[in-house]
This record gives sequence, structure tokens and C-alpha cells, in this order.
Amino acid sequence: MTSNPTPTDLEELQASALRELEQAASSEAIEQWRVAYLGRRGRLTQVLRGLSSLAPDERRTAGAAANRVKAVLEERLAGAEENVRLGRLQAIAEEGRIDVTLPGRHVPVGRLHPTTQMVREICDAFASMGFQVVEGPEVEWDYYNFEMLNIPKDHPARDMWDTLWIDHVDAQGERPMLLRTHTSPMQVRTMQNAEPPVRVVVPGKCYRYEATDATHEWHFYQVEGLAVDEGITFADMKGTLYEFARLIFGSERKVRFRVDFFPFVEPGAEMAIDCFVCKGGGCNVCKGTGWIEILGAGMVNPTVLEGVGYDSSRYTGFAFGMGVERIAMLKYGIDDIRLFYGNDLRFLQQF
Repeated sequence: MTSNPTPTDLEELQASALRELEQAASSEAIEQWRVAYLGRRGRLTQVLRGLSSLAPDERRTAGAAANRVKAVLEERLAGAEENVRLGRLQAIAEEGRIDVTLPGRHVPVGRLHPTTQMVREICDAFASMGFQVVEGPEVEWDYYNFEMLNIPKDHPARDMWDTLWIDHVDAQGERPMLLRTHTSPMQVRTMQNAEPPVRVVVPGKCYRYEATDATHEWHFYQVEGLAVDEGITFADMKGTLYEFARLIFGSERKVRFRVDFFPFVEPGAEMAIDCFVCKGGGCNVCKGTGWIEILGAGMVNPTVLEGVGYDSSRYTGFAFGMGVERIAMLKYGIDDIRLFYGNDLRFLQQF
């Protein structure tokens, strides 16, 4: 271009620049075009710098024309940049486009552990009969775990609940702590803090120092229950537990009570249901007897009532306890208690 550009020269410069801009299809090409025409040493910039050598009248005319060209080029540059940006966004959108007409992807939903499900089902059954659900500490005093339940120190009955002891005693050194062997201590705590009538069930984890096999674990869940009031009899206990068996195992279930020993009840009993596999005829599940034991129970020993300040000549009650995993194993046909704690999704996903 001549040092003294004419309007025709500027029009040709504009046309040439626009043709090149139309060919620029990427951000890099557009940037090269900007530098070539509008940069510090660009063709149009050089024209604007050369206007100072013109006569005033020529400078005014040429300057106005050059500014018009600059405005056009800057406007087209902005448009080209916007088109490239929109094209890039469109490509991204196409790549990650979601077809809303397709079915949604399945999101896995977690479920409660089978033991937790069974705890809730058992507690719901007793809640429907007026029992309140309470919980207590897993680390318990020997005083509540044994002594208040008519199991004094050095009593042979303690061998039934060998456990894990905590290296701690109180200031007098008389109340060692342990991992509770049953949830019965909370029954005592409840009676100490409430006047009859009392109707509670106590779910929770228990611990015992014993070998692990298909039917035994060193930690497991229990649900124990207690009812104390005036005039409660063994018949009330049988009716309550019979209703529980029907709610959990089906309305056609039959029950059987046989004498058993527990230090904190007198008399004591174990309750069994008729085998739901062989209908009482005898099979491997019931070991040929036709009956399956599910829990222990009995009338609360007067010594326990007197220990919490209840008048045993006025109040009577019954207590019961069951292993939650055992109830689940019977209900769902599970043959190994260790499956509950193996964290195997193949097992857990069945529930």
C-alpha cells in the first residue's frame, strides 16, 4: 500500500482482510489474522501511523476512512471469535449429549444389614404388644452384668457367660468392667429408674469369650425383654411369647415350653416352635425332634426384684432373651452365623 492511502486503497485493504478472515477456522488462525492487520505492526496500524505525514485536509479524509475500516475489521473479528467459541461449545455438547428418551441408569440403593432388619422386626413385634424399646452400654459394670442378676462372685453360673474383661475398676476397686454378655443389665437399670408397670425390650450387641463356629460367634446381637407389674403370671409370659412367635414365623406356628435354668428367673424355661420345614415330623433342621428352640424365658427371680427396690410380694414379672442372628438363621434358612459378619456382598444382597 502507498504511503498516502486513498479511499480505494483502504477499501481494497478491507476486502482483502475480510476474505482472509473468512478462511480462518480456528482460534490460532484468527489470532494470526488479528496480528497481521490490527497488531502493533499490522497493515492497518501502519496506515494509521502514516496519516501524520499528510496535509491537514487529506489527513482528515484518510483518517475517517481508515477508522471506518478499523471498526469494520474489529466487528468482524469479534464475530469470528464468537463463532469459533460457539462451535467449540457445540462440539462439547455433542460429545456429552444425553438422550433424555433413554431409560435412566440404575443407581444402587443400600439396604439395612440383615441383623439390623431382624432387630427392627423383633422390636416391632413387641412394640405392638405395648413394650418400649430401650438401649444400654456395651461396656458394663460387673455389678449390673452379674451381681444384680443373682449371679454373685465365684458363683458357678458365671461360667455360662465367660466374657472379655476391661482393665479398669472404680475408686474402691470393687466394680470391674467388662464387655456385656447379655442385654439384661439394662433391665436392671430400667427398674432402678422406674416404678412398675415396666414393659421393655432391650436390643444390642453382646460379647462372649468363646470359639467361633457355624453356630457360635464371640460377638452377636440379642433382644431381651422384661415385664413387671402386679398380678403377672406365667400364663402372661406364655401368651406374649406365643404371639411373638406367630408374628415372626407365621400364624400357624405352635410353641412348646420346657423347664430350663437361668439364675435371674424362677422358674425358667426354653421356648421352641414346631419345625416349619418338616411341620413337626422330624428333619435335619430340627435334628429329628420336630421342634426348634428359639429363646429362653422365665418369671423374674424375687431376689432380682428386691435388689432394685421392688416389693416382690406385690410385683411379679417375666423376662426373656433371644439371639437375633439365630432368629434370622431360622427364618431365612441360613446355616452359618459367620456369614453375618463376613461382609460378603453375595450374602448381604439377598436381604
